[in-house]
Amino acid sequence: MCEAKNFYIWLLQVLGLLGLLALCLWLSLRPRNPTVTVVELSLPPGDNRTSVTDDGNKNGTLHYNLEIENQNKDSNIYFDDILLTFYNGQDRAAEDRISAFTLDKGKTQKMGANDLSVDGRVWKALRNAISNATAEVNVRVVTGMRYKTWGIKSKHHGVHLQGTGKVGKDGKLLGKKKKIKLKHASKKWRVKASHIHN
Repeated sequence: MCEAKNFYIWLLQVLGLLGLLALCLWLSLRPRNPTVTVVELSLPPGDNRTSVTDDGNKNGTLHYNLEIENQNKDSNIYFDDILLTFYNGQDRAAEDRISAFTLDKGKTQKMGANDLSVDGRVWKALRNAISNATAEVNVRVVTGMRYKTWGIKSKHHGVHLQGTGKVGKDGKLLGKKKKIKLKHASKKWRVKASHIHN
C-alpha cells in the first residue's frame, strides 16, 4: 500500500515537471509581435506639386517611411498586403498599399518613401491646422500575418494597428523621436477596419 502511494506521488512529480518544461518551452518559442513604426512623415505646407480638383481645392502631398522589425530569433513572419490609411480627425487624407512580403527572423525592413496625394478637401483643413501648429495625423494599419517557426507555419493572425502624431508648422512630425509607434487598435475600430480591408 505504501509502495503504491509512493509510486503515485513520484508519477505526479514527473507529470508536474514535464508540464513545467512544456510551459517553459512554449513561452520561449512563442513568437513576439512585430514592431511597426512610422519613422518619417511630412506634409509640405507649401508644396509646388499640388494639383487642383474639380471643386477648386488643391491636393496636398504626404511623404512617409514605415519600419517593421521582427524581434523573433526563431520565427519568420509572412505578411499579407498592408493597407495604410492616414487620417486628419475622422477624414481620410491618404491611403497606400504595400504588397505581401516575408520578414526574416531578427530583421528590420523599411518601406514606403512614396509621395501620396492628399484629398483636396481634407488638405485645406489640414494645411490650416499645420499653419497653426495644431495638426495631428492618425495612422492606421490593417494586414494579416503568419509565423513560421522551425518549419511550421502558425494560424493566420489579423493585425490592426494605429497611432497619432503631431505635425509642426514645417509639416514634419514633432517630438524628440519624431516617430509614431503603432499600437493595437481598439476593438471597435478593428471591426470597422476589417470590413474596409476585405
